[in-house]
Order: sequence, then C-alpha cells, then structure tokens
Amino acid sequence: MLRATVLMLFICSLLTVACEDEIIETRPSNGQLEFSKDTVFLDTVFTNISSSTRSFKVYNRSSENINLPTIELANGESSFYRLNVNGIPGKSFENVPVLARDSIFIFVEATIDFNEVSDPLYIDQIVFDRGPNQQEVELVTLVQDAYFLFPERDANGIKETIVIGVGPDGEEIEVEGFYLEGSPKWTDEKPYVVYGFAGVGSGNTLTIEKGAHIYFHDNSGLVVEQGARLKVEGTQESRVTFQGDRLESFFDDIPGQWSGILLREGSRNHIVSHAVIKNSNVGLFVDAAESSSGQPALRISNTEIYNTSSFGLFARQTEILGSNLVIGNNGSASLACTEAGSYRLAHSTFANFWSGGVRVLPAVLVSNVSESGQGEAGLQATFENCIIEGNQGIEFLLDQEAGSQIEFSFANSLLRFEDPGGLFQGDPLYDFTNDELYRNNIYNGNPDFIDPESNDLRIGEESEARGIGNVLVADEFPFDLLGIDRRDSPDAGAYQHIIVEE
Repeated sequence: MLRATVLMLFICSLLTVACEDEIIETRPSNGQLEFSKDTVFLDTVFTNISSSTRSFKVYNRSSENINLPTIELANGESSFYRLNVNGIPGKSFENVPVLARDSIFIFVEATIDFNEVSDPLYIDQIVFDRGPNQQEVELVTLVQDAYFLFPERDANGIKETIVIGVGPDGEEIEVEGFYLEGSPKWTDEKPYVVYGFAGVGSGNTLTIEKGAHIYFHDNSGLVVEQGARLKVEGTQESRVTFQGDRLESFFDDIPGQWSGILLREGSRNHIVSHAVIKNSNVGLFVDAAESSSGQPALRISNTEIYNTSSFGLFARQTEILGSNLVIGNNGSASLACTEAGSYRLAHSTFANFWSGGVRVLPAVLVSNVSESGQGEAGLQATFENCIIEGNQGIEFLLDQEAGSQIEFSFANSLLRFEDPGGLFQGDPLYDFTNDELYRNNIYNGNPDFIDPESNDLRIGEESEARGIGNVLVADEFPFDLLGIDRRDSPDAGAYQHIIVEE
C-alpha cells in the first residue's frame, strides 16, 4: 500500500515538473514582428457566400520569446472577416505567445453581405498590439452582388427535383433542380449563380444577353426541355461566360467543376453566339434536339469550350451548324457527332491537348454506332477550313456500324492522323486520295498554336494552316473569332494567323 502511494506521489511530482517546464517566459512585443504578407488578398466572393481561406505567417526574428497582448480586426466584431490563430477561431485574441526565432500561422476568410458595405472593395486590417508597438496587415476582398437561383424545399425540407433523362433500364433520372418561370432574359446587370439544375420548360425560351456571367455550383447545370429554346446572344466585345462558381485563381482551369448544358430531345432552334463554356463535365450535350423552320437544331458560332472532364460538344441525332468554334482540353473527345443527324463545321479548331489522364478518344469522333446496335441512317458530317489537332497520333476517328453508311468529307483543313503501324491502312474511310472524302487537306502539319496548354489556340505565322482555306467558305463566314476579315486569304481554323513579336 505504501509502495503504491509513494509511486503515485512520484508520478504526480513528475507531472508537476513537466507542467512547470511548459511555462514559457515571455516579454511584451516591441513592434518588430515580420509578416510573410503585408496585404492578404482574398479572391472575389459573391455576397453571403464564404470565401476560400488564406493564410500568412507572423515571425519573431528575435532571440527572446514574446507575447502579443492583442491580435484583433480593426472593424472589431462587426467585421465580415474571420480569423483563426493557433487553431482558435475568432475576431480578437489576447496574450498570444510567439517563441524566439519562430512563427505562428494566421488564417483568414470572409463572408460579406454586399448590401451592408459601401464599396464592393471591402477592406479591413489585422491589428497587432496597440500604441507605439502597433503593426497591421491589410485585408482586401472584392465582393459581387448576384442573382442566386436554387431549388426550393417543401414542408418536409426535401428539395425539388427535375428529370434530365432516362436511364438504361428506362428509369427516369432525377436531379435536384427547378424550372425557370416563363421565358426569362438574363442580362449583364449582375452575375447569376445556379445551385442544382435550372430548367427551361416546354414552350419557353431562355435568352442570355451580351456580357452575362453564369456561375454554376458543383453538380449543377442548365437543362432545356422538349419544345424549349436557348438563345445566347454574346457579342465580340461582350461575350457570355458559363463556368463554375469557385472564383479563386486556382480554379481558373480546373475541369469538372459543374455538370454542363443539356439541350434535351425535342428542344429546338438553339443559338449560341460569342460564348465561353469552361471547366464543366460536358460543355454542351445536344441530345436529339430538333430542327424546324429551316433552321438547324443548334447554330453555334464564335464560341470557345475548354477544360471539360469528358466531352466538349457531344451531339446525338441532331443537326448542328458550327463556325468559329474552338474546343480544347477535353477528357474525352472535343467533338462527338453520333448516331444520326447532320453536322457542318466550318472554320473551327478542335485541339485536344488533355493532360489530366488517359484519353481514349480522339479530338473528333464521327460515329453512327447506336446503343441498340442498329446503324442509324442519315449521318452526315462536313468539315471545311478546320484544324483537328492534339497530343495523340490519330485525332479524328470514323466509327461505322456494319452495313450502314456515313456521309462525310474533310476539305481545306489541317488534320492530325499519324498511323505508323498501319492500323487503318486499306480502310476506305481513310482513303486520303479519295477526293469525294478528302480534298486539299494538309496532314500532320505544324499548326503553330500560340500556347495550346493554356488554351490559346491562335495560330502563328509558321502555321501550315495559313492560306489553305476555301475562299467560298470564308465568304460565308467572313470574320474570324477575333473579328479579323479572312476573305482575302483564309486560314484554316477559327483564327487568322498572327505575328508574334519576340
């Protein structure tokens, strides 16, 4: 018994010594702190949406442990910024130690109500100590007002849903979403932030005017239903942008941040002009949209689609006229024309330099192979004055159902098709001497892209696409994606070449 008591006293004495050893002797700060940043810039945020977290270090370069009497936000408890110091959240802190020749991390984030600030550039300070030893680190954030669109909840808290398709067993595919009222017009007055899927109901038209910015949350997108229509009316000076809602610079070119735009079976007469669609799973999925009144199901022009985790533009059983179209950096094909339909692409650039993993499909896929295994009649695909390029040897593929026909042609284009193993040798689909299928093309030439890894698919003066375009096609589409007149000497692709000064 005595032995046990002595042992317990011994253990307690050790603990006491240990606790005493943890007491840190400090002196007050003398205003000689150093900071890894003198200004912390948080990325642009939408009103009432939390920012990403930023951090910086506070250094004590001296040989003595110091104590910071206070660390606080200049705007106090009313500040829209939040801090975390040594793992403790708050807006003010007292007696914070910083060991000799050591540092501490401070984390900063913000949630700002646009209606409560006088200037969209919201500024505050982190103040270290007071009086003659006071030091500051500036905090700066730009806050945007926005229209927020999201599915409502019922009395049981369940979000409303919409149907976006039919599964392989005939079951409806439901997702969280909502239908827009009537035929709305989205303008450039404020950005639109979409949560879930926004649906355009049958008989209605969604018009998106020049300069509008549409941001989608994770697993969100736009669905245009049977009998409905999408009109995107951007201009050369004021394009319409579709992208994810993460505004941090890190997310500028990250694929798969939102789902994409779906033009469902029976929707019709869509127009997309001067738009940028980026960082989605699929850029545009045109699923058996219909033509009417002599107009194609989709007329898409002067539009860029980048950084999709799967397809850039996937089309099935539809009719598309595309011009000055640029699609690149896609996890699957940049363009897929499938099952049936009519597809005409003129002065377009498809350049897939995907580096995010293994890419099985080429930049351009033309296929009449259907899910039923029965070839669909009437697939036509025409490529005129185009560039088809990428980081694989074969960048266009023709997939034909046995016993069926594909009508296609490539003319006055720069094409990437390297088949050193002779896999397609003797295949009549790839008989490049057949003038009915292939006319005036250059194979495996140098496109001289300015910076394909950064989606700058303009071409330089060394490009072999220079001057190979058909003049009659150029007369139909006289200006390139940047508004440059191409009629005198048309280059293939969406851009006329530029001269890059060293």
